[in-house]
Amino acid sequence: MAQAKPKRRRTRKPSGSTPKARAARRQARGVAERQGTKAPASVARNLGKVGERPPGVFGGLPISEFAIFAGLICLVVAGINHGAATIEVAILLVALGTTEVAAREHLSGFRSHTTMLALMPAVIVEAIYALVIGVPTQRILLLAPVVPIFAICYWALRRHFRLARHARLVEHH
Repeated sequence: MAQAKPKRRRTRKPSGSTPKARAARRQARGVAERQGTKAPASVARNLGKVGERPPGVFGGLPISEFAIFAGLICLVVAGINHGAATIEVAILLVALGTTEVAAREHLSGFRSHTTMLALMPAVIVEAIYALVIGVPTQRILLLAPVVPIFAICYWALRRHFRLARHARLVEHH
């Protein structure tokens, strides 16, 4: 009786990148070879960004970054002193600074921050809902106003980012 040979399975080596990323690198190498220059090493790293980071709202002053830093300092102080008000101020400062940077990058088409920006109004509405109406006995009801607001904001922000990214790509090339 003949023994059946075990079937060999073909395994793929992890490439660490997506087909689009590989195609972009190949295209950049091809353009560089035609021009007689060396392909840029940053092609694989900068696929999520196009062009330069948008300028800050406050000119050259990094106010948002200072707000994030001040919020982190407040968190450390709150951890030492156990102050509830300091924690609230810290969270507010970090949220404001982060939201400004994310909104600036998102609305200019530099990098997508759709989920985080859509969560901001949803969290605000949930907090107001809990303060005005109170926390319901069935906590799942807290999601009732939040889910539609998140979905609408996500859709609108994603649509805006795609338009802004397209405009940025056209402008960049």
